[in-house]
Amino acid sequence: MNDSYKTYISVLGRLLLALMFILSGVGKLGNIQGTAAFIASGGLPAPTVLAVAVGALELFGGLALVVGYQVRLVGLALALFTVAASVVFHAYWSAPAAQQFVTQLLFMKNISVAGGMLLISALGAGPLSIDARRAAGASERYKPA
Repeated sequence: MNDSYKTYISVLGRLLLALMFILSGVGKLGNIQGTAAFIASGGLPAPTVLAVAVGALELFGGLALVVGYQVRLVGLALALFTVAASVVFHAYWSAPAAQQFVTQLLFMKNISVAGGMLLISALGAGPLSIDARRAAGASERYKPA
């Protein structure tokens, strides 16, 4: 496959995956009390602390994906977070019958996003990224004379 295609499609893929996290993170951080109330409704402890932590993870993790910084670690962290959030907040198997269809769609969407995050974690950011630039710089610094 054409290297130019891989270069630009990997950037587009990172951007599209990151968009959901960035917008969600901004929303959570912009409404800590509302986010904390939602987290508390899931029965989780320390909802205000979790609201800030999750908002920061989503915002800064999403931005890291866009620029291609530490994407293997960020992809894994966002995948684990997305699966955990899906199980707690989109448990369609225990939702009322009238809400099961939409809840299942949200759950499956999140599981698919987690799959994308795992692929990014496994394959890396691609050539047009801070990670690739740092790797190229490191190989130049340690090149034998």
